[in-house]
Amino acid sequence: MNSSPEAALSVHNLDVIFRDASGVVHALHDLTFSLPPNGFLSLIGPSGCGKSTLLRVLAGLVPPTAGEVRYSTDQPKIGMVFQKANLMPWRRVLENISLPLELKGLPRKTILDRVHEVIHQVGLEGFERAYPRDLSGGMAQRVAIGRSLIQDPDILLLDEPFGALDALTRERMGDELQHIWHAHKKTVVLVTHSIPEAVYLSDQVLALSSRPGSIVLDMPVDLPRPRTSEIRYSESFSKLTHKLRDTLQEANTMSA
Repeated sequence: MNSSPEAALSVHNLDVIFRDASGVVHALHDLTFSLPPNGFLSLIGPSGCGKSTLLRVLAGLVPPTAGEVRYSTDQPKIGMVFQKANLMPWRRVLENISLPLELKGLPRKTILDRVHEVIHQVGLEGFERAYPRDLSGGMAQRVAIGRSLIQDPDILLLDEPFGALDALTRERMGDELQHIWHAHKKTVVLVTHSIPEAVYLSDQVLALSSRPGSIVLDMPVDLPRPRTSEIRYSESFSKLTHKLRDTLQEANTMSA
């Protein structure tokens, strides 16, 4: 279903309830929010609060129990990147990135032209013929992001893509993601456990409570762009991170 003209996606009164080995799970409760075209939204909250479930609902992989998700187009193209790069170990970098286009049966020249363009955009020049075993964690995630970008998605969903990386690599990958987002003008939804990362990258941060996950804070991030590492030391950045941290701590205390 289409969203309002000013929103790339909007969620209305969303509930998700499912059954697993432990019984009935009420994962998400009464979520309502919207994201404008080319917006960058981060989801943050305690483990098990339903962040990844929400991404899967947005991707159309999990149906909502109640409520609805609306998009600005009837059939949006959605790309998804997970914490694990999930690369095919027998395929080189170029071949991992090209896979979605190969499955569509596009001409080889069209595929190669597009792959080389994406490889440049994600900073993998010189590694086209490398196998996944030869890549660092950060480089493997670049391949995973490139594999999603090659499909030219309208909406890019990222489920803790930098969660397994060391702190410095994580910050560098955050900068690269910001550059990719700015260049491609995509609508992005990022799941993260890092408060500074959420504030640094986003236009908007949603903080979720413990399960069932509900929105305890819908916070705009009015920091200038493009952002550089120096902004992390600014008073404005500090105020936003403290506000987000205090809200999450209060929500966790109330649910304990």
